[in-house]
This record gives sequence, structure tokens and C-alpha cells, in this order.
Amino acid sequence: MTRFFARVVVALAVLAAFPAMAQPVDTGHLIAELVARDATVTPGATTYVAVRQKIDKGWHTYWRNSGDSGEATKVVWTLPVGWTAGDIVWPAPQRQPTGPLMNYGYHDEVLLPVPITVPASARPGETVTLKAAAAFLVCEEICVPEDAVLSLTLPVADGLAKPDPKWGAAIARSLAEAPAPAGLDAAFAKQGANLTLAITGAALKDADLSDAYFFPFGSTVIDHAKPQAIERGPDGLTLTLTPGYAFQEGAGPQAMAGVLSLGGKAYEIAAKAGALPAGASGLGAPAKASGDGAALGLPLAAAFAFLGGLILNLMPCVFPILAMKAASLAGHAHDRRAAQAQGIAFLAGVLTTFLVLAGVLIAVRAGGAAVGWGFQLQSPPVVAGLALLMLAVALNLSGVFEVGTSLQGAGSGLASRQGLAGAFFTGALAVVVAAPCTAPFMAPALGWALTQSAPAALTIFLALGLGFAAPFALAAFMPGLLSRLPKPGPWMEGFKKLMAFPMYGTAAWLAWVLAVQAGDTALARIFAAAVVLALAVWLLGVAQRRSAQGGKPLVLAGVGAMLAITATLAAVWPNYAAAPTATADAASGASASVPYEAYNPEKLAAARATGKPVFVNFTAAWCVTCQVNEKIAFSTQGVADAFKETGAVYLKADWTRKDAEIAAELAKHGRAGVPLYLVYGAKGGDGVILPQILTEGLVVRALKDAQDR
Repeated sequence: MTRFFARVVVALAVLAAFPAMAQPVDTGHLIAELVARDATVTPGATTYVAVRQKIDKGWHTYWRNSGDSGEATKVVWTLPVGWTAGDIVWPAPQRQPTGPLMNYGYHDEVLLPVPITVPASARPGETVTLKAAAAFLVCEEICVPEDAVLSLTLPVADGLAKPDPKWGAAIARSLAEAPAPAGLDAAFAKQGANLTLAITGAALKDADLSDAYFFPFGSTVIDHAKPQAIERGPDGLTLTLTPGYAFQEGAGPQAMAGVLSLGGKAYEIAAKAGALPAGASGLGAPAKASGDGAALGLPLAAAFAFLGGLILNLMPCVFPILAMKAASLAGHAHDRRAAQAQGIAFLAGVLTTFLVLAGVLIAVRAGGAAVGWGFQLQSPPVVAGLALLMLAVALNLSGVFEVGTSLQGAGSGLASRQGLAGAFFTGALAVVVAAPCTAPFMAPALGWALTQSAPAALTIFLALGLGFAAPFALAAFMPGLLSRLPKPGPWMEGFKKLMAFPMYGTAAWLAWVLAVQAGDTALARIFAAAVVLALAVWLLGVAQRRSAQGGKPLVLAGVGAMLAITATLAAVWPNYAAAPTATADAASGASASVPYEAYNPEKLAAARATGKPVFVNFTAAWCVTCQVNEKIAFSTQGVADAFKETGAVYLKADWTRKDAEIAAELAKHGRAGVPLYLVYGAKGGDGVILPQILTEGLVVRALKDAQDR
């Protein structure tokens, strides 16, 4: 009798729970809710709870690899203590062609089941509430990010769980049809311009392979938009794919996993690079993996990086910092040990900062973000912080306040710890300021590096840093050169103050970049912070001078320090909005005589279909080389006339702020940063990459040549 009443109580709890089990949320373009496979859950068992999406007609959401654009659905769970959630069991996706792009996802309705493990400590008779924060990207012709906080109440009961009467069968069917391994053997090989994927196994022998399609888990291994040619063999099939930018440089990945869809069925496969299995195609003989690799290997890429680092010293963005180093070197010229110590400290600062930037860049890219060289200057808070830093350096050089030893008194203490710290800091600052520039030879080396393993990539950045630091580091060890420099004297104090003006110019340039990125409000904000910072360092300077005279400047120093901290926090606080009409060249006052359109992949495809030459300019406001080219090569009447005569379409890809599509296109052409100039011929074919330093004649000639290509 007691057991009977217990069952009655559980049954009543189940009935009471049904109205509260799912709480649908209308996010705007879909209705989301949590639904359960089982009506009750059992302690120590695993159940499945699905995120159900009822998607508006004509709209879609995305699979775990969204394809050329989009973003996968994300779910973050809040569960009772001891309860755990596994990974989403993704149903096989559908192809979603959008213009020239190919995306992968779902429309109408989809269930995303998730395994939920119930702890053994769960008590029968109690009810638990599961919560999930879900984020969706819902797209039609436009994409709208939407989110919902979903909840589900489930009763805990003894015995075997019974299926939920409404959703149990649907979730069970979704789990049964989800892609799973089926003992298939798969291998791939890059053969010339193609990527061959061969799959064999018993599951394929009698299957209909006419609509076979490979959905990769990785977003960079294939060109999703290109067709997949199918060839049937006695034991399986071979798909001819177009490799993605993961194969553009180097040997490419050694493993490739994904889903093989055969219409009504789908299987998980894990392919390895190597010899293709016999029987996958009708050719009879197994194909061999191609060993062509990329044009660059590690030795050549390192040599390119070193040369690029040397040339980087000639870029306009680096001049202010190198002028500071030249002044410092002149002060040390007649103290050989001090000069050598300064050279080593400068080298250490350069290499350390290059490796730190490279490590962050590699880690961010490994996390899935589309970033490249100069990524830090795509962030308005970082640009604002650098602008204030350059202003502080300029005020220091102007004598408003002192940091470390002065140049005039450097004769005796040049090798002191303060002097070495200053040289290290100068090297670090030079790298930070050089980041917006991409010198010749650098672009292919960095593009290669960012497709390789972390050790290979760090080797390339180390070579780049060695090339960048080499002129000043070696000069410190050349007595003949040092002996030709003037001896330290009063002239150095004047030279030091003169060097402040390039730093003021750098601060002004960074303020302009910030305005391009985040609008006029950001400019007002950085100006206000600059005024407060200037007052702060002036107070610190007054405190330093009073201290030198035996006074007690603690109050002034404290006020100055507080004002400096306040100004910095106000500038770098990350709440900058994007400028409404921010374009790298419009803000620079570039000539409007050459009309252009903002780049996106759809516009590029449409422009190439017109039968006209197409010129694509990948640029950014913080890229000094880009801005110099704008003035020298794009703002002339000769170039404007060439665009009119050839009828060329002009597209500009502005990378001033982060843009995943632009980052992907740069990577596709083996580049990690801007500038990049592509010219597509009127008759089609691949784009021709122009040099990074342009002239009017070079652009005119490229446009005319494109008429006949």
C-alpha cells in the first residue's frame, strides 16, 4: 500500500510538471524551448534534453560549422549541483547557398539534443529546473543575433524512465538519425589544385551516392562554395574538393573530420592525410598524396621575415621611435660597453614584444577569431591607450617630467639599470608602433606562418624581430660607426626635445585612427583624457623638481598619479561604438575622383560577373603604408582616368575594425595583414597581387593589363 501511494504521488508530480516543462520563448524570428526525451529522470542515468527551434519561414540558423558565413547556435547551461550537460548532438545540416557563399544550417524546425547526466544523489519525488542560455544567429537576406533564457522542469523518479508523450519519439528519432561513425575508412590528399577525399566501407556498398556531400567540422579545410565532384568505386566513393586556405601555405592539416551526407543518411568520418584507399574510385589504382606543399617552407619564410623586418625600419610609422633610439645611441657612442648593453637591451625589447604579440595572435586565431597582423590596432581601447602613451613619451622628451636618466646626464650612467630598461622599452614601443605596417617580403612570410604550427609561426616572428632590431643592435657593436657620431654635450638636450615632435605627431595620428573607428564622440573623449594626462604629468614634473630641491612633493605626486590613472581608465574603458560611416580613406581626405563601393564577397562576385576588370583595395586607417599609397597612387588624375577608360570596378575592404570576411579573404591569398591589392581580369581567372608599395604608373598599367586578361 505504501508503494502504491508513492507511485500516486510521483504520477501527480509528473502531471503537475507537464505544464511547466517547456517555456517557449519567441526571440523574433524563431520560437525556442527546451523539450525532454523522458517524462521522468532516474538517479544515476542519462537523459536527453533538446533545444527546439521553430524557425520562421525563409529564415535559417547554423550548424556547428556555419560554412562561409554565419555562426553556430551556442548553449550555456545552468544546472543543479551534480547535474552535468554534454555536447550538442548535431543533426546533419542542409546546404544554404547565399549568393557566392555556401553556408550550412537548418530551416523550419530542428532539435538539438544534449545529454544530461543525473547524479546518483538525486532524490525520487523531487523536481528540478534546468536552465539554458541559448544564442542564435538567424538569417534571411540579413542576419539577426537573437537569444533566449530557457527553462525546463523535470521530476525525478525510481525505475526506468518513460518517454515523454509529446517529444520523446521526436528526440529519439533525431538521435537515431544523427551522424555517427560507421566503420568507414577515409583518407585525403592534396593533388595539384584539388583536394581528393576517398571513403570506403561496407555502409557505402549498396548506398545511393548520387547526392553525396562532405560537411567538414573545420571551417578552413575546403572552399565551401565550390562544387564537390563524385566518383563511385566498388567499395566507396571519391570526392574532389577545392582546398580551403588551411592548405594555401605549407603542407596543410594532417587530419580532417566531418559528416558524409548521402541524402537520407549521414555518417561521421575522420580522414587522415596519406595514400588514398583502393576501391574508393573506379580508377583501380590508389592515388598517392601530393608532396608539392606551398611555395614557402620554413627556411625561405624565415629569410623573407628577416628581410621584411629590415625593410620595416624604413616604414614611416616607425620613424618617431627610431629617431628616439638614434638619439640614445648617439649619447652612448663613446662608451663602448654602455652602447653594447643598450643594443642588447633594445634587441631584447624587440624580440620579447614580437613574440608576445605573436603568441596572442596565434592563441586568438586558435580560438576561432579572424584576426591578423596589426590586430591590436583594430581595438579602439588599445588605440586610445597607445595615443596617451605616445603623448606621455612626447611630454617626457619635452622635459615636462622625467623618467629614468636624462640624455644630457647620460655620460656616466648609461649602462645603469634605468638606461637599460629605457632601451628595452624603446624596442617594445618600436614594435607596437610598427604593427600597422607590413613591409615587402613580410606579407608572404606572415601569411605562411599563420597556417603553420605554433613553433613554426613563432620562428617566423623571431626572424622578423631579428631583422627589425638588427640595424641598431649591430650598430652598437661597430666601433668605427660609433666613433663618427658626435660626442655627448648640451646639443643632446635640444635634440631630445626636437624628437618629442614626431611623438606628438604619432599621438595625433592615433587619435585620428580612433575617430575613424569610433566617431567624433571618441575623439572628444581622447582629447579630454589627453588634457587630464598632460596636467597629471606636469604635476609629476613639478613634484620631481621640488624633490630635487629638498622639498616634500608627496601631495603633488599623488594628485598627478591619480589624474594619470583616471585619464588612462577613461580612455581605455571598452565602450566605444563603431563610427557610423567609418572608412579608412574617407577620413583621410582621399580624392573622391575614383568612385568605389565597400567590399563584401557578394559584391566581388557580382563585379567579376560584369566582364570588367575589378580592383580590390584591402586597407585600414591605422595602416600607414595604406594611407601613403592612397595619396601617391590613388589620388591622382592619371589613376582616375585609367579607371574610367577601362571601366574597372573599384572595391575597398576597410579593415580598420575587425571584419571576419576580410580576414578570411586575406588568409585566402596568403596574407595576415593589409595592404593587399588584387586586380581581377575582365575575362575571369585568379586575381593578380600588386606590390605593397604602389605608384601611379603601376596602378595604371595593372588596370590596362586587366582589360586583356
